[in-house]
Amino acid sequence: MTVNIDAEEHELSEWSRKLTQALQILDLEVDHERIVEVAEHSSKSISPNAGAISAFLVGYAAGSSPTRGRRGSDAAVQKASSTVLEIVAQNPGDGQEKSGWTGSAQ
Repeated sequence: MTVNIDAEEHELSEWSRKLTQALQILDLEVDHERIVEVAEHSSKSISPNAGAISAFLVGYAAGSSPTRGRRGSDAAVQKASSTVLEIVAQNPGDGQEKSGWTGSAQ
């Protein structure tokens, strides 16, 4: 079964709009492609549930980062998601940290 990318993006946009309104974060535009990328890579490399945890932590890190305006928020999401993707790529497999990323926390 082939997924219609435009239909899926529309569905994700509507879902994001509904959630941002309910959560009262009206000025947020979600980078669906980036968040899905983080979730997919984490799920494939770590475990099926790692995608949800990774996406949540990217949002939490970005939300905790001191920013001003939408541009700052976008940069915080990009930084957090890049950090997660870097760690996933290193995937130590045993839960042990590898040197080089421990100082990259938000």
